[in-house]
Amino acid sequence: MSSSPGAGAGGYFSMIDFFVLSAAGGFAMYWFFFRNKKQDQPTFKKLTVTPVVERGSSSGFINKMKNTNRNVVVFYGSQTGTAEEFATRLAKDATRYGMKGMVADPEECDMEDLSQLTEIENSLVIFCLATYGEGDPTDNAQEFYDYLQGGGTDLDGIKYAVFALGNKTYEHFNAMGKYVDSRLEELGATRLIEVGLGDDDSNIEEDFVSWREKFWPIVCEHFGVQATGDDSSIRQYSLQVNEDLPKEKIYHGEISRLGSFNVQKPPYDAKNPFLAPIIANRELHKGGDRSCMHIELDITGSKIRYESGDHVAVYPMNDPDIVERIGKRLETDLDTVITLTNVDEEASKKHPFPNPTSYRTALTHYLDIQSPPRTHILRELAEYAEDPKEKEFLMSMTSSDGKDKYNDWIVKDHRNILAILDDLKSLKPPMDHICEMLPRLQARYYSISSSPKIHPTSIHITAVLISYTTRTGRSVKGVATKWLADKPVTDGKTYTVPIFVRKSQFRLPFKPSTPVIMIGPGTGLAPFRGFLQERDYLKKEGKPVGETILYFGCRYKAQDFIYEEEINQYLKNGSLTKLHIAFSRDQKEKVYVQHLLNKNKEEIWRLLENGGHIYVCGDARNMAREVHDMLERSVIEQGNLDATKAAEYIKKLQSKGRYSCDVWS
Repeated sequence: MSSSPGAGAGGYFSMIDFFVLSAAGGFAMYWFFFRNKKQDQPTFKKLTVTPVVERGSSSGFINKMKNTNRNVVVFYGSQTGTAEEFATRLAKDATRYGMKGMVADPEECDMEDLSQLTEIENSLVIFCLATYGEGDPTDNAQEFYDYLQGGGTDLDGIKYAVFALGNKTYEHFNAMGKYVDSRLEELGATRLIEVGLGDDDSNIEEDFVSWREKFWPIVCEHFGVQATGDDSSIRQYSLQVNEDLPKEKIYHGEISRLGSFNVQKPPYDAKNPFLAPIIANRELHKGGDRSCMHIELDITGSKIRYESGDHVAVYPMNDPDIVERIGKRLETDLDTVITLTNVDEEASKKHPFPNPTSYRTALTHYLDIQSPPRTHILRELAEYAEDPKEKEFLMSMTSSDGKDKYNDWIVKDHRNILAILDDLKSLKPPMDHICEMLPRLQARYYSISSSPKIHPTSIHITAVLISYTTRTGRSVKGVATKWLADKPVTDGKTYTVPIFVRKSQFRLPFKPSTPVIMIGPGTGLAPFRGFLQERDYLKKEGKPVGETILYFGCRYKAQDFIYEEEINQYLKNGSLTKLHIAFSRDQKEKVYVQHLLNKNKEEIWRLLENGGHIYVCGDARNMAREVHDMLERSVIEQGNLDATKAAEYIKKLQSKGRYSCDVWS
């Protein structure tokens, strides 16, 4: 039975009137009788939350030092783990000199408390600080850097030392360590020793050992302490073997959160990587004995965002054959589930890696078993040598006098832990101590070779497979590149890779009409492939795109001219204005991109004077340095400037973000 529209509407509005009148009456009663009455406060159930770190509170590093009778604190600024490792070694050293040390992450401490260190007798602060990017602090030291820049506090009476970690092929060599060293002195602190300058381009282990051997005698003299004479290894972690633990309680390669590889939850970062499926893995070289891979990673549904010029970090796995051989050599059941717990209950780092886990998982996912071990590991290994000659041999490489022997036997022959165990038969270290000694396996970073404008749901990697044979006949392959090379895209199986994106300052100009010069030989082409995709996209969208010039170099046109078809297509449609290529070995005399730049000084100067941007990507040791020199020469000749003025001109380009480098050594 239907109702007429008019009747239904009339009933509806009368009901509204009723509710409005009722509400008005209720409000009037409240206004007259209760508006001045004090409101009862609602009662909520009290939640108790235990903070992980209370910065500046009673749990600060000063109080922790007082409560545990420590007088040495070693802060680290680390991006790859080396500075943290050096800090740990220095804290251990303190025990050998009658002092007691602790390692601390500045990001987890209120660094304003540093001035209170004078309240602790014979106190000392040490900084192990790496420089990252273009002279920047590492992520975990950024707040400390900002604090010092913002003014800091009076540090009169504070005794300090700084060991800096860097790479001399970069322009801002050890900038962070040098800055902190000078800034602490400005704030009134007393420097005990000149800042140590570690150079990763040469032998940073040698630099550290040499500095450390000078440092501790100065400490002894200043504080009136002396070496205890106990050079034996000090175990940092205790072993617990776990039996019958359920699978879901055991780590299987997760970086931080247990089970995060089974149940993925954004946001994704260094501690919570995304398992990206590999959707393409193809060879880019057309011949020769070298390999260059093009890999595409699917990020659909991950909410990961990236820009052209960013880096993608990949967490690799070690070669399972090396893992098996270590287990066999040390006669260990690799599937034994263990927990390693710091014997120092006050230490911020409770475990060396995610625990509980199996020896197999630790050696596969968490430990760097393929790099040459540093001298402190050799010293600890020596205690397990049953042959006195082998013990003496290992110990001989651990002092400054043994630098040459260490470089020759360990570094040049790239002897990893397995090679050392194979060559020194009497060595029988327990597997849990091996797990304690070895550093963490670090993520590998690659310049992203795609643009989100074209590929919003995938990230592309361009990587050369590292592979060579040492003097001993051992085959050495890159940890990450071999692992990636072994993951073909087939119908039967989908491989995933743990990744996260690291933002970069290596960016195209905000205005597409700005001219750009890109210089990237070999895989240095990677970010420029993304840049070209972006400029091509904008051009097709009708945006005005400025001159786009690419300098590329490789050995042979017929073998390793990567992405040749793509580049020629961009050249054909005008997205790439000019292409300068150096095929270094296609003629009698070698030709590199530096030589081509020398021929085009006038063009470079014209673009710079028109507001152009210059980008360099690739080898820092030779190419980037020579390109820099060539740019200065262009400015001198074309701009009629002397060397000083030309250097200032280049500096100004850098400070304005018009001259950017993404380089490695």
